[in-house]
Amino acid sequence: MLKKYSAALLTQATVLILAHQPVLAQTGNGMPTQTPDGHPNISGTFTFRTLTPMQRPEQFAGQETLSQEEAAAFEASERTRQNRDLFDPETGAPNAGYQSRAAGGVLSYNEFWYERGIELTSDKRTSLIIDPPDGRYPPQTDTGQRATRARAAYRREHMYDSYENRSMGDRCIMFGKSGPPIRSGAYNNNLMIFQTADHVAILTEQARLARIVPLGDTQKPAFNQLGGVSRGHWEGQTLVIETTQMRNWGDLQHHPEMHLVERLTRLDADTIAYEYTITDRTRYTAPYTVRMPFRRTDGPIFEYACHEGNIGLHGILAGARNLEKLGRELRP
Repeated sequence: MLKKYSAALLTQATVLILAHQPVLAQTGNGMPTQTPDGHPNISGTFTFRTLTPMQRPEQFAGQETLSQEEAAAFEASERTRQNRDLFDPETGAPNAGYQSRAAGGVLSYNEFWYERGIELTSDKRTSLIIDPPDGRYPPQTDTGQRATRARAAYRREHMYDSYENRSMGDRCIMFGKSGPPIRSGAYNNNLMIFQTADHVAILTEQARLARIVPLGDTQKPAFNQLGGVSRGHWEGQTLVIETTQMRNWGDLQHHPEMHLVERLTRLDADTIAYEYTITDRTRYTAPYTVRMPFRRTDGPIFEYACHEGNIGLHGILAGARNLEKLGRELRP
């Protein structure tokens, strides 16, 4: 409980300190164009929700963008495919990643709670991955394939042993969309950016993570961190953030020596182009690059009421211990 309140106070203090920095004249819609030190102002509240998939679907192989008519048809089909209110608990919906009841699937939330977006990016791209050109992840290395198989096998065998064997998401510690890098998901696709002359803070709605990025500071700690060590600098109109020393946490499934480069470029008063490149020679045969928009939103950032040791995690492990007492098999 003390840890929870301490983290909340630290986040609030960071927000208050950074939010009261002076800015230059405002544009017509109230968005400052530059900071006092002459750099583009990237502060604001943004959403990154989108229906554009990370990888290009096979049906669009070789097709980088869609026409307005093709995009409308795909968007409509995706809204139907992913709609939880249409989920059949008996047969499941494998194409949307929902398990059948026989496989242990349950309808955790109905569609009301989802905010995955209703359309593709404005340029109607068929994938968020822009490199490799086929819009797909590069092939895995032999080492990467072996590690992926070993990780999956271990998880199947030990996923009910302890809270330590559950995912970072189950434990409410870190989530893929919170980054780094930031990735769109089913809900809580929102963030706030605060900017000063020597720091940038990125506060994501899910998991309430306040990532503090020093600018122009090349010193790095001697130890890895869960979210890596981030350092930023300006290249013209683009903020470049390099992240290294990332601990190997299973939800990302990357090697600790992964190198991440993020680029944030304000396109207009309402849009920031967010692009990142991941180089992970242990897992992938080549780097890959993702691009998606941050779009300004007037809505506030809400509390994400999730914490380590939540009732869901307790229920998972308590249910497993009860099945063990009954002599039931835990795994299909």
